[in-house]
Amino acid sequence: MYQRSSGKVYNYKMFPQIIKMLLLTTMILLSTTDYAQKIEGSVRYLMTEDYVKQLASIDYLSKQAIDRSAYVYGDRGVYKSYAVLYLNDNQTKYEDSEESPNKDVSTWSYRKNEYTITRNFEKNMMRDIIDLQGKTYLIEDSIHAPKWKILNEMKEIAGHVCMNATMTDTVKKQKIVGWFALDIKNNGGPERFFGLPGLILEVNINNGGMVITADKIDLKKLTTELDLPKKIKGKKIRENDYFAKIKKLCDEKRKMEMPYFYFMRY
Repeated sequence: MYQRSSGKVYNYKMFPQIIKMLLLTTMILLSTTDYAQKIEGSVRYLMTEDYVKQLASIDYLSKQAIDRSAYVYGDRGVYKSYAVLYLNDNQTKYEDSEESPNKDVSTWSYRKNEYTITRNFEKNMMRDIIDLQGKTYLIEDSIHAPKWKILNEMKEIAGHVCMNATMTDTVKKQKIVGWFALDIKNNGGPERFFGLPGLILEVNINNGGMVITADKIDLKKLTTELDLPKKIKGKKIRENDYFAKIKKLCDEKRKMEMPYFYFMRY
C-alpha cells in the first residue's frame, strides 16, 4: 500500500525488511567495535548425536542399510553429553565434561578418550590432544582457520543474538552450519570449530547428525583451567599429518562400506 506525504511515496510492506536490515547492520557494527563484549569464563555445550541421521548422511551406504538402522534404533539412537570451553581474550581450551545431561546415566565410555582442543590466538598456536584408533596424538601447529561463508540469518542462543555461517569438511563429507554471537568478541568455539568474528555458540553437522549448543555461560576469572598437563604422552604431529590420517581412515571405511565414525570422533 502506498501513501503520499509531503510529496514522498512509502511502501509500508517494505518496513519489516528495512527494520531487519538496520538491526542486522547495527549488530555487525557492534560486533566489530569495542562495544562487543569480551569474555572470560566457561561455556557448557550440550552435544546431541543422532545415530540414524549420521548414517543417513553417508553416501556410500545403501538405502536398505540406512532404513534398517532407523527401524532398529529409532529414538534410542540419540545420545547426549556435555563438553566445556574455557576461554579468555586470547585463549580457548575445550574438553569433554564429567557431567552428564542425564542424572541416571554416566558419560559414555568413548568420551573417556583423550580429547583436549586448545587455541592461543595471541601466539597463533594450536595444541590438541586427540585419541585416534587407540593412539594418542599431540597436534602442535600454527592456527589455520576453517573457510567459513557468513550468511545473514539470525537467532538467539543462550541469551545472545547469533548469525550463521557455513563450511564443508571435504574429508568426512560433512556440511556444517555454525552460529556465532554478534556481541562476544572471541574467535573460539566447540570441538575444532573456530575462526568466526564472534564466539561460536552452536554447530550443526549434517542436518542434525550432531548438534552442539551452548546452554550455560559462566563468566568468572579463570585460574588454571586453561593450563595443559606438563607431561603429555602422545606422538607429536602437525595438523596436515592428522588430516592425512583421518582421510586414510575414511577412505578405508568407504571401501569396506562401514561408517567412518565408528572409529573416530564425529
